[in-house]
Amino acid sequence: MKYMLLISHGDPEAWENLSEEEQKALPAAYQAIENTPGVTPGQWMQAPDTATTVRVLDGRTLTTDGPFVEMKEAIGGYLFYEADDLDAAIELAGRIPAARMGGAVEIRPLNP
Repeated sequence: MKYMLLISHGDPEAWENLSEEEQKALPAAYQAIENTPGVTPGQWMQAPDTATTVRVLDGRTLTTDGPFVEMKEAIGGYLFYEADDLDAAIELAGRIPAARMGGAVEIRPLNP
């Protein structure tokens, strides 16, 4: 089964509260996840305030600067994971640093 893991930012202050050693360890943790067999890494996204939101109303395309789609947590990145089952995807999601820094990882199965 293929899954998409949507990585939500945690508390921005969580990064600032990490020791220098912990901050240096985060890139290695993400690199280890990207090197996991079955993982296809995505790209990290810029901050939500750089977004442009598009809607079509009465046939007109409307754009708004900013993250105006309703969501409680901003998506910061994503990856694809081919695994035997959901339990494997959950285990991988638990290794993603954002999940333990106040963020979350949403796992969605992909259509075949």
